[in-house]
Parts: sequence; structure tokens; C-alpha cells
Amino acid sequence: MLTAIIDYESGNLHSAEKAFQRMALEVGAGSVVVTADPEVIAGADRIVLPGDGAFPACAAALRASGAFAAMIEAVEVKARPFLGICVGMQLMARQGLEYEATDGLGWIDGVVERITPEGAGMKVPHMGWNDLVIDAPHPVLEGVETGEHAYFVHSYQMRVDTPHQRVSHVDYGGDVTAVVARDTMVGFQFHPEKSAATGLRMIANFLRWAP
Repeated sequence: MLTAIIDYESGNLHSAEKAFQRMALEVGAGSVVVTADPEVIAGADRIVLPGDGAFPACAAALRASGAFAAMIEAVEVKARPFLGICVGMQLMARQGLEYEATDGLGWIDGVVERITPEGAGMKVPHMGWNDLVIDAPHPVLEGVETGEHAYFVHSYQMRVDTPHQRVSHVDYGGDVTAVVARDTMVGFQFHPEKSAATGLRMIANFLRWAP
């Protein structure tokens, strides 16, 4: 059993790698590797797409490296479990509107746009801890309840057009999507590796998930 964390030079992956390795050992989910190799990605049992930075740059880097096509093979053709984190979740959308309109993977029916919170003192980026609101049950959220905290750092959010694909949100001057899901795919806007026990629980749930 191999979990591939995709490296496309989008931020420091050290904390994510350590968190996934720790939980894989704890739940007996095999090995975790950080890789940019499309063959490894296409052949992995689980795929994790992290990300920090701008949507267009991340999408371009994935396409140039061959990782984009490898993810499509693993997830669409082989139905491997997939987890997108932060920009990795946003790339699951139809399109991102950061700087310029850019096509995403199209796995979630939504568009990524700038956060526009209502209310005085609501700054962008949305940074720090916020309380999750669970909108619908999902295996990766098992044991997680409304009111538990997750750690966010982002200026753009996914507006989901198919309501059942949004399974959790937070309030930041209005609803902000926190978790999306469809078929064998799930995405977290927050960083589970930085979200203490709640985040580790969700990582463990993903590593045990057998959709």
C-alpha cells in the first residue's frame, strides 16, 4: 500500500510528509512517499495533492511535470482515493479565478474566487484557527464534530455549485467551504497536518478509507 504525496515545488512538504507517515504507521496503511514521478503517482494506492501559492502557477506546474495526467489516470481511471489540501483542494474545481481564469481538474462542480467577507475587521487572507461546521457525513470526517478547529491560510475559496459536494464549511463573514467530496475524492481547504488532533484524525480516516 503506497500513498503518494505529489511534489510540484509548491511549498514545504516536510510537515505534511511527517504527519502522513506518522498516521500511516499508526493505522497500518503502508508507506508514504513524496514524489514528482508521474509513474509513481499513477501507480499509487492513494494520492495526496498539497499546495501553497497561486492557482494558475500550481496548475501549470502540475501539467508541465506530467503529474496532472498521472492524477487523472489514478483517480478517474483507477478510482484511487484522492485528497487535495489547500490549493490542492481548489484545483479540484472546474476553474480558478485567481489572477486569470484557469481550468482545474473539474472533479468538483465549483469555481475558486477571492474571499469577500462581510463585517468589520474581517481580513484577507483568512488565516488561523476556525470552527468546522459539518454539513453532511463522510468517512473522512468520522469522529469529527461541528465546533472542532482546523487551521486555515488562504485568500481564495471554492464556491460549490452542487450543494451535496460541500460536506463542511466555516463562518468567516459568510460561509467558506472547508471540505468537499465526490466519489473517491475529498478536499480540505485547511491544513490537516497543522490542525492538531482533529487534523491527524482526518488524515488517519483518509488512510483507512476504502471507497
